[in-house]
Amino acid sequence: MKGQSFTKKTGPYVYTLPALLVFAVFLFYPFFKTIYLSLYKTNKMGQAKLFVGLGNYVELFTSKSFFNSLAVTLAFVVIVVAGSMILGLLSAMLCNRSFPGIRVFSTAYALPMAIASSSAAMIFRIMLHPSIGIVNKLLGLDINWVNDPKYALVCVALLTAWLNSGINFLYFSAGLSNIDESIYERASVDGAGEVQKFFRLTLPGLSPIMFYTLVVNIIQAFQAFGQVKILTKGGPGESTNLIVYSIYRDAFFNYRFGSAAAQSVILFAIIMALTLVMFKVEKRGVSY
Repeated sequence: MKGQSFTKKTGPYVYTLPALLVFAVFLFYPFFKTIYLSLYKTNKMGQAKLFVGLGNYVELFTSKSFFNSLAVTLAFVVIVVAGSMILGLLSAMLCNRSFPGIRVFSTAYALPMAIASSSAAMIFRIMLHPSIGIVNKLLGLDINWVNDPKYALVCVALLTAWLNSGINFLYFSAGLSNIDESIYERASVDGAGEVQKFFRLTLPGLSPIMFYTLVVNIIQAFQAFGQVKILTKGGPGESTNLIVYSIYRDAFFNYRFGSAAAQSVILFAIIMALTLVMFKVEKRGVSY
């Protein structure tokens, strides 16, 4: 009896042990190692050599370049989140009806989620080329999109928004399918127009999905890297120097692993704070 009782108590932990080991190796250890490195100056191999305490953080918060990367990142996140959610919602509403070819359109709208950011960035780079790009030819313009500080960030953000719109389309499609059609019929009988239905019925019905999508999109936008590296490499100047690319550049070009680790910790703190704030205000705007 004692043996069976012991097995019942320890059994669940034994089953979760492999998953805990994976998390320990690939998540917990890198996380705490990053915090550790952020307190040191390192050599070119990334080994901690000189303890500086909060010196790396003080250096960052007195750096104009770091504050510029924060501002650029926040602007990028706003454009990406707004653009991807609007695209996903519009495409989901367009496909929320039965008509010939609906599966083709649904596949096309969901396709961006299956495209690697590096591949999309290469195609986008050709499309935005100042002399042979299709964008300039269609619009009759002569703009060097990715090399102009006025347009570079917007170009990268729009590409990222399109890449993220595919998964948003699936989320919103699932949410729309769960809204009872009878409420739209009753609203039509009461004389409600399409705009009123959208704001009074559709958006409240989608509020749980929209909240989840908002959180996921913000986290994804903060982690964007591949498209920046291929399209702009943080330039021109520092107009697209997102904090993730700044971390990459400090670590693997300048060999300042301590500074890169400190930026990683700050990025984690920003994302965590935003997530906690959003969950804090969730009850005010989300109806289940």
